[in-house]
Amino acid sequence: MVKVVVDAMGGDEPPETVLKGIELALEADKELTVVVAGGADVVEPFCKEHDRTEPLVTTEVIAMDEHPAQAVRAKRDSSIVRGCKAVAGGEADAFFSAGSTGAILTAATLYVKRLKGVSRPCLAAVLPGLDGHQTVVGDLGANADCRPEMIVQFAEMCGALAKVEAGCSHEPSVGLLSNGTEDTKGSEQSQTYFRALTEAAEQGAVAFAGNCEGKDLLCGDYDVIVADGFTGNVALKSMEGTAKYIAGQLKAAAKRSPLNAIGALLIKGEFARIAEDLSGDKHGGAVLLGLRAPVLVGHGKTSPQAVKNGTLAAVRCVNEGLTSHVAAACAPTGAEQ
Repeated sequence: MVKVVVDAMGGDEPPETVLKGIELALEADKELTVVVAGGADVVEPFCKEHDRTEPLVTTEVIAMDEHPAQAVRAKRDSSIVRGCKAVAGGEADAFFSAGSTGAILTAATLYVKRLKGVSRPCLAAVLPGLDGHQTVVGDLGANADCRPEMIVQFAEMCGALAKVEAGCSHEPSVGLLSNGTEDTKGSEQSQTYFRALTEAAEQGAVAFAGNCEGKDLLCGDYDVIVADGFTGNVALKSMEGTAKYIAGQLKAAAKRSPLNAIGALLIKGEFARIAEDLSGDKHGGAVLLGLRAPVLVGHGKTSPQAVKNGTLAAVRCVNEGLTSHVAAACAPTGAEQ
């Protein structure tokens, strides 16, 4: 039986949104136990009414706009800090929160701790693609500035996630996010990443396929796309903004004429599926790779479905041994973890 800590106080939505998502997760997985972290008035009544739940009462909340490191140090009784401590202490197997990404990264690194040999955790997510193909992309914002060897390690860790969560049955192909596919494209920093990945490929560490472009995030054939956290986060937010723009334009078009409205009604179901894929609700969020236990980060503007899927994704990460796969991927040839 897997036990997951879920942060009831994280995100932009009220705790009731998270609690509803926990309910859905419990209904979907009869073997799941959820430790609900948050204020007593939130978690205690909920846990009294739901089997396979345990309250983790906390007295502080880290807001989305607080300085992550300062907040983690100052608010040691926050749901994020206490949740990470519970995983570190063996009281739970994984942690899920839709709270501040920076605070989750800081608390997880401080308490859950990195795997041996991992330089920095990488925030990675599974993105949908054409014909059912899925691509793991990282880093999505955990590390704005990266050294070349970190990018290589991100590729290794994302490759492990591709095999566990994205259905990749072969050695994952790796693309470096750049402004063109030619080997000479990219900034000076990006070119150092390219050289490091090329050397790693020559040593058999990764299956580096070269530079790729932003369009390849959703329309490419790569199994893994890597970038530093600055580039990856800009790309992700641009994609999310584009999806919202298209949705808004389609809704506006539907109101302009009865014929448009009929057309919109006919494609409503299919469009809802596409919107769900792009929103991240399908996988529930991103995974912090490189830690000693699974830690998942949901979108701040979360939904019950996203909380459900994020919690269930945490269960899969535990059951499928993601941490062990990541450790093995990052281990030097012949080394033991």
